Amino acid sequence: MISNWMETPERVKELAQTKRKENSKFFKKLSKIKHLDTPFHQLHEAVFQEIDCLACANCCKTTSPMFINKDIERIAKHLKLRPAIFIEKYLQIDEDGDYVFQSSPCPFLGEDNYCSIYDVRPKACREYPHTNRKKMAQILPLTKKNYAICPAVFEIIERFKKLY
Repeated sequence: MISNWMETPERVKELAQTKRKENSKFFKKLSKIKHLDTPFHQLHEAVFQEIDCLACANCCKTTSPMFINKDIERIAKHLKLRPAIFIEKYLQIDEDGDYVFQSSPCPFLGEDNYCSIYDVRPKACREYPHTNRKKMAQILPLTKKNYAICPAVFEIIERFKKLY
């Protein structure tokens, strides 16, 4: 179920830009809080009861997950490709030395926003948007980046601001 609060990905990007200074201060404040996991996880659960990711799929349309070797091997096997062929056909190495897709949107994203390799998708996709992970303080930079991409992360952070 999608509630009325959900901003469109375009609007989230626009709002993230206008709130850049505010968010820099807020994330700096968050980085000083020792126990972030519980409030993040509670907000994550609340927001994801209200949102249907299939209505958006902006993450799949605009960004690439990082692929670890296990992901490459699992997906290549599923596609009946050798890992080297899968890499050649779909992946490139980014500026951090990680394997990512050559382009966006994800080549496995259907027009209906369903993933054709959902059961074998990369770990980064399974964990996205990472707002229910342990040690949230360590991934605040990633959360800040995802704030401009994912309407759910945007909503989680906006609700978090009201708590602090």
